[in-house]
Amino acid sequence: MRRKTTYIMDCEKARNIDIVSTLAKSGHFPVRKTEKEAWFLSPFRTETQASFKVSLKENYWIDFGTFEGGRTIDLIMKMNNCSVKEALERLSGNIDHFSFHWRPNPTKTEHRTNPIQIIQEKEIEHRALQNYLQSRKISTRTSRKLCGEVHYKIGGRKYFAIGLRNRSGGWELRNRYWKGSTSPKDVSIIGNSFKKLAITEGMFDMLTLMELMPEFGNSHDLLILNTTAFVKRMISEIGEYESVELFLDRDRTGMRMTELLLERCPNSRDLSFLYEGFKDINEWKVKSAKDEVWQRIQDVSLS
Repeated sequence: MRRKTTYIMDCEKARNIDIVSTLAKSGHFPVRKTEKEAWFLSPFRTETQASFKVSLKENYWIDFGTFEGGRTIDLIMKMNNCSVKEALERLSGNIDHFSFHWRPNPTKTEHRTNPIQIIQEKEIEHRALQNYLQSRKISTRTSRKLCGEVHYKIGGRKYFAIGLRNRSGGWELRNRYWKGSTSPKDVSIIGNSFKKLAITEGMFDMLTLMELMPEFGNSHDLLILNTTAFVKRMISEIGEYESVELFLDRDRTGMRMTELLLERCPNSRDLSFLYEGFKDINEWKVKSAKDEVWQRIQDVSLS
């Protein structure tokens, strides 16, 4: 009988935990907020218009996409597909919660005094990271081919992000609110010594290629520069390939590096015309109609 009373008290406490703060711990923040309510993009699906409302006075949520609602414990159960007991464990802190890195990039001084410490590397599982990938039109399945879920510390605080390891053992870290890297900084190369090479500046551009062409990694080695500053040092290695396909950004720096590679590596070809009018191939995929993207890819032979 005593155990039952304690259990009910735990549920009552869980009902009073702030829903907005709970959502923030999973990487969800309001797109608009008043004194009475906060509106979010639904944490349960990908959408562009907020349909998830939290009543700040009642501490109650309702998802107008499904007309479901409830208290904090109901939210945790639905977000994690778990039981009441498991939800209570999460809310009481028995299961670690990590927050997204919402602050601006750390300053150089912060990096010197508080270096990034990698805590854990695993397969991408966290719902907040999967939601972020969906917002970039990348499936979790595709992202797992190149990236992992990386948990890390800065100044004693814990965070998590999508991580891409470079060939020197450092990490490129990305989440919805922060972009950073650990030392040493280097390029990332994935492949099996194919004769063809595809080059992008960042991880999301390469993931976009793999999303559009799932077998791309079975015919090409993949080079993610992680910064255009590495282009010149990579010219000799790039020149060893029989065919090189360039998918660099269409900003001033990216176009300049493309011109350099076309000049120094005769077997290169610039395919950035695919996403003309956009900064990079991922932005093109996110903002263009699906049929338009697919048709343009079909019109260009990348095999």
